[in-house]
Amino acid sequence: GWVCEVLSGNDGVAMAAAISPYRSVRDEVRERHAGRFVEIFIDVPLEVAIERDVKGLYKKALAGEIKGFTGVDDPYEPPLDPELVIHTDQETPQQSAERILAALRELGYL
Repeated sequence: GWVCEVLSGNDGVAMAAAISPYRSVRDEVRERHAGRFVEIFIDVPLEVAIERDVKGLYKKALAGEIKGFTGVDDPYEPPLDPELVIHTDQETPQQSAERILAALRELGYL
């Protein structure tokens, strides 16, 4: 958050992967960057996340070996009004990247 504030405060563009399962935390970051914030929601169904999990963390969480794991025994609160939603189970990484760049162009960031 702090680095993004410094960059955006100096007319820079910062991209950060704000991996927070709680909407209130993401909303707080949005508020701190009012007017210069783009939320891109990478929507991945739990089943797909489990299939893609090369580290086996979901398997451990589902077996009860990891507590407080987002999407298993700790909630994920999806954003209510993101500027863009990417469905990685419905498009290729290339298509997702193109959509993100197009949205950033449309919003005047590129």
